[in-house]
Amino acid sequence: MIIIMKPGASEEAIEKLKLKVESLGVRVSMTKGENCTILGLIGDTSNIEPSRFLVNENVEKILRVQEPFKLANRYFHPQDTVIKVGDSTIGGNKIAVIAGPCSVESEEQILTIAKQVKESGATFLRGGAYKPRTSPYSFQGLKEDGLELLKLAKEETGLPVVTEVMSAALIEKVSEYADILQIGARNMQNFDLLKEVGRTNKPVLLKRGLSATIEEFLMSAEYIMAEGNQNVILCERGIRTFETYTRNTLDLSAVPALKKLSHLPVIVDPSHATGMWWMVEPLAKAAIAVGADGLIIEVHNDPANAKCDGEQSIKPERFDSLMKSLKEIARINNRSL
Repeated sequence: MIIIMKPGASEEAIEKLKLKVESLGVRVSMTKGENCTILGLIGDTSNIEPSRFLVNENVEKILRVQEPFKLANRYFHPQDTVIKVGDSTIGGNKIAVIAGPCSVESEEQILTIAKQVKESGATFLRGGAYKPRTSPYSFQGLKEDGLELLKLAKEETGLPVVTEVMSAALIEKVSEYADILQIGARNMQNFDLLKEVGRTNKPVLLKRGLSATIEEFLMSAEYIMAEGNQNVILCERGIRTFETYTRNTLDLSAVPALKKLSHLPVIVDPSHATGMWWMVEPLAKAAIAVGADGLIIEVHNDPANAKCDGEQSIKPERFDSLMKSLKEIARINNRSL
């Protein structure tokens, strides 16, 4: 349930109503817009009769929210959320581009790629220090050494770092190095992990699960937000379907759907979606065309010898060319890159 206050309602009147609502045993999420204030009621509202609030002269109207996700719901927060990370943002008019290798492999590798993607216009650096792999025999990442190398790359380039956290036990350590904590697709419904990152002050990049519905995806975001962390970035990275030609099936329709249902920024990962480097560019362009707030792209200077996902990584020179094209598509949508 949400209570929409009338334009011009005083701070005192809003606070008084907020306290009255909380006395009924529900939490209140307050959003102040340009024209009005919205009180979002979180909890069991089935026994709350709207008429008891409609008599308040400061209340414009009351709406019941049917979807199970509340804090992530656009009704609760009509304006798009813009997440600020240092001097960069995700959401709003400017499109964010997160680029870098799947895994941090060496100092030379990560520094070289970080400098190249920044020169091309990337605003964030991605790189895995801890890698969840399908096979236990595959490269699992450099772990803490990888985090140290990401820190060095940030110092050299100024790019904020995005890296994955795989377990609650690693959150404190990874948070020392990362500007954005990534929750991978395999952990989208690891609810204990979601709760723990929800208790941090770090923005969270949440990837859609392998076979998750849009509602399940938003409910995972709700787990994070319910713990107090409202800075969640949704990432569409392809879902598992009957098609086996590509690694996954990129659901571009999820972008406008998520932006209709939620105020959270939505980015797209065309690299993991396809598993093929030559598909990354056209799908990145398509993602911006349908309204994505950003991209996360794997870039490697030597994909043939990459320790992880080289087949879906593009070379720095291709990334540079892609960025030029993306700027034109963004311009058509009255956005910037």
